[in-house]
Order: sequence, then C-alpha cells, then structure tokens
Amino acid sequence: MPKLTIKVDLNLCIGAASCVTVSPTFFGLNEENKAYVKDPAKEEKPHIHEREIEVTDAQKEDIILAAQSCPTLAITVFDEEGTQIFPSP
Repeated sequence: MPKLTIKVDLNLCIGAASCVTVSPTFFGLNEENKAYVKDPAKEEKPHIHEREIEVTDAQKEDIILAAQSCPTLAITVFDEEGTQIFPSP
C-alpha cells in the first residue's frame, strides 16, 4: 500500500471544514477550528497536523480530493519518496 505524508498549514487553515466533509476518515477540526490529520489505525489526536499514513489507492484519491477542496490550499500531500503531489509544486 502506498504511503502519503499529509501536512496541514495552520497559518493557512481557516476552518472551512471542506476537507472534513470530503474525507472525514482522514481529517477533523480541533477546538480552534483548525484542520488536523487523522490516522484511522491509531488514536485520534486533534493536535497532529502532519502524518505519514499507509493508504489504499481509493483512500489516496479521497485525501487528494480533500486537499483540493481546501479554499486556502492549507493541505499539502507528499508521496513515499517525498515528492509533493498536491498542490502542484
């Protein structure tokens, strides 16, 4: 299964929650209305804003769609090699 690194830039996040709507399995909002990254295989921690997660191809597409839905492009997604796949570098 592919691994992705997902980062949320708290300075850019405005709490629109579009990422949560598109992919509630991998994104949530903390008490400050900032997005955080969930790992369905681990305990939820609303202060984690960067994670490396093993995902299926379908989950990878969901995560990229969630990142694309962010109005401020606060979510960056990297592949296993560390290459940025969204937003386009």
